[in-house]
Amino acid sequence: MREADIMATEVSREHAMQRPAETLRLSVAATAIAMHGVTPRTDPGTVASEMLRLNAQVRDGARAHLDYRAQPADFPATLRAVADPVHALRFDERTDDRRHGFGWHGEYDAASFSPSANRFPFNSLASAAAALRRGETTSVALTRHALALARHSASRLNAFVEIRAEDALAQAQRCDAEARAGHWRGPLHGIPLAHKDCFFREGQTMTVGARVTRAPLPGERTAHVLDRLDAAGAVSIGTLSLSEFVCGPTGQNPGFGDCANAWDPNRISGGSSSGSGVAVAAGIIYGALGSDTGGSTRLPAALNGLYGIKPTYGLVSRAGSFPRAFSLDTIGPLARTAGDCALLLSEVAGHDPADPSSSAMPVPDYAALLCAPSTRSARVGALLPVGGLDAEVQTAFDVFLRQVAQHYALRRDIPFATQETCYAMGDVLAKVEGATLHREWMSVQADRYSQAVFSRTEIGLHVPAARYLEALSVRARLLREFVEETMGDCDVLVCPTTPVTTPTREAADMEARDKVFGVVAALTRLTRAFNYLGVPVLNMPIGLDSHGMPIGVQLIGRPYGEARLFAMAAALAPALGWPHLAASAPTSPSAPPLTPLMP
Repeated sequence: MREADIMATEVSREHAMQRPAETLRLSVAATAIAMHGVTPRTDPGTVASEMLRLNAQVRDGARAHLDYRAQPADFPATLRAVADPVHALRFDERTDDRRHGFGWHGEYDAASFSPSANRFPFNSLASAAAALRRGETTSVALTRHALALARHSASRLNAFVEIRAEDALAQAQRCDAEARAGHWRGPLHGIPLAHKDCFFREGQTMTVGARVTRAPLPGERTAHVLDRLDAAGAVSIGTLSLSEFVCGPTGQNPGFGDCANAWDPNRISGGSSSGSGVAVAAGIIYGALGSDTGGSTRLPAALNGLYGIKPTYGLVSRAGSFPRAFSLDTIGPLARTAGDCALLLSEVAGHDPADPSSSAMPVPDYAALLCAPSTRSARVGALLPVGGLDAEVQTAFDVFLRQVAQHYALRRDIPFATQETCYAMGDVLAKVEGATLHREWMSVQADRYSQAVFSRTEIGLHVPAARYLEALSVRARLLREFVEETMGDCDVLVCPTTPVTTPTREAADMEARDKVFGVVAALTRLTRAFNYLGVPVLNMPIGLDSHGMPIGVQLIGRPYGEARLFAMAAALAPALGWPHLAASAPTSPSAPPLTPLMP
């Protein structure tokens, strides 16, 4: 090499060290095309800025926690090692013999009311199941009611991708015939549900809310969670709206239409499990499954006044579901009461050999343990959120903490020192694994992606492999540090689900220029870190803001501590006055005349 060439190389290196953002900006397009075959759609400066931010946060976080002996395989073992012992409780710990919610009344039925509660035939899944057992209604009547509401709300809420009326009524008729013969499949026998359109079902198609696939994806094998619900007797009335490719916190979907909030259609529904939150809150169905990679079950639960759980990583099989990021994805239910949510999780949780990440830890009957003394007693800590809270969210959280202090031992202002580090680690995993999944589609159908999803995914093509592996390798150590130091002697931690009140759809438009990263950060700031840590988190509604929109709080447990979270939520709901607050909210337009509940 000539001396001039050597000098030029050295100067370029010095220049790169002085102006890394400019150097990266110039190389982004060339790297995406040459290395991945993807033509960029995002401003190179934006990509470079996000790359530098993630690189620095993960590098610095890993430097403080990386051990040469650490490896990604340590994480599942650590989840088991620091598990809440409540996961091993047996049914003799419950206070009575009422199983699966049959006969639940009072507190559980009144724990949550949506804006359309006046049109809901029963206040909860548990009360509808009890009515079916007593012969006071039929599955066909409940299903017709749900189908009528689904059709009536379609143009206003856009909660469904597809309503499968004929199929649903056939299922309901079979359930009624079996009930007349004295055969009950399980606790969900005859109950109409619907689920996020990211679960395969044999013989049917799935869209994942995306135009990229050109045609809906065929279901070759039914998802494990749907198989479990079928076995429990549930009726599926259709598939629910979601953010494109299960990616996005607002419910916005340029290809399939936005899903509107059940309380105010001018505001966002939360995502990506948008239809799951809206259809349950609007009183159409009694429960729904969502998926959660960075907040996608908890956000629509919070913004629509529901209970929604992100279970411990590996507790629920993901076999047959469309992934966002396999290291983070979890599946969990949304429902109107803590008891209903517990009942649904009991039916879908458990080991599945078809999912390599599936846990073999024992699964208790969460619904049966709602009133057990060992789950009702808990030491609670209030996390000090990084970045502060909107004034109305802070006020609602303060009121919530006063109620907590009357029922539990409470420690306030617990610092979460690694929150931003865990957020960045989870962000890197989501972006890299998402880019790996989508690279082929992005290379040939870039124009069929929304700008928001493409921009967020494109960055994953440029994250250094070292940062991705560091995020995986320090995960176990950060989890142990969170449980042993941040949680300490607390059984449950609490913090708001979102730091802001529910924004309007216009204010949170992620397709608007330069808004996507700010909107995502604002809505997921308090949720994503817990996906990285793999711990269970339950959203519960605690009040309303000045616009009459719900505010939610997260109950955060030790691994496999779901039973304690459900019990705490069920105990606190009446004290918070949530039913009365919700009843004062604006109601949906009157429903059309419905088929009587008894045919």
